[in-house]
Amino acid sequence: MNILEKITQGKYKEVQDCKARVSVAELEKSIFFTNPTISLKSALENPDGKHGIIAEFKRKSPSKGIFNEAFSPVEVTTGYVKAGATALSVLTDGPYFGGSKEDLIAVRNAVNVPLLRKDFMVDEYQILEAKAWGADVILLIAAAIDSNLLNRLAKFAKSIGLETLLEIHEVEELDGNLSEYIDVVGVNNRNLKDFTVDIERSIKAIEHIPTSFTRISESGISKTETVRYLKQNGYKGFLMGEAFMQTPDPVGAIKNFISHI
Repeated sequence: MNILEKITQGKYKEVQDCKARVSVAELEKSIFFTNPTISLKSALENPDGKHGIIAEFKRKSPSKGIFNEAFSPVEVTTGYVKAGATALSVLTDGPYFGGSKEDLIAVRNAVNVPLLRKDFMVDEYQILEAKAWGADVILLIAAAIDSNLLNRLAKFAKSIGLETLLEIHEVEELDGNLSEYIDVVGVNNRNLKDFTVDIERSIKAIEHIPTSFTRISESGISKTETVRYLKQNGYKGFLMGEAFMQTPDPVGAIKNFISHI
């Protein structure tokens, strides 16, 4: 069992516990539930001078351990936006990434850019949570769930006004998962079995992703020349977390990075 399978397996129990604590009716009463969606797709397709960086806030990861659990999500993400980030991603998974709903809510209250809830979606309830906590986009990982469930969740997300990001690790994962309910397709450059990273995963995948979907590259991006290379090959967005969060000063790191693109 790889780490993704282990995480996903635990999500089913976590969702049941959440359902027992907070009802759907309570989620729907959130002040964010009727907010208009800030489109990630539009922001990436019409960058308005920005570079397509989707800057991620996370305190730790299974492969790299703890970055800095004391970082303030509001301080870091508002700094990201001021530095020129096109959008933000916030981890809400607690056990493996040190995230929480409180992080997402705090960031939503502080910024006005597209906001991705980064978690492992296995149930419609989580999508309602995402809406209630202020997210604009949800993540659907093809390697984590089967196509029937993925398509069902994508359709549900669109029905309540959220955008959808389909994440693939292999080109074969596009089969059965591309539909009118997907807005953005992300290619994760990390091998789930050994955590090695290869940017060529994105390059090899691009020709298989129809241009009707906005394409982004995820993981292992730490150099400005990599962003330029990916842009030349058709990518509009670049999900970056560890390149900034592993430094003592994530905001300074993104400012320096964007200044050299």
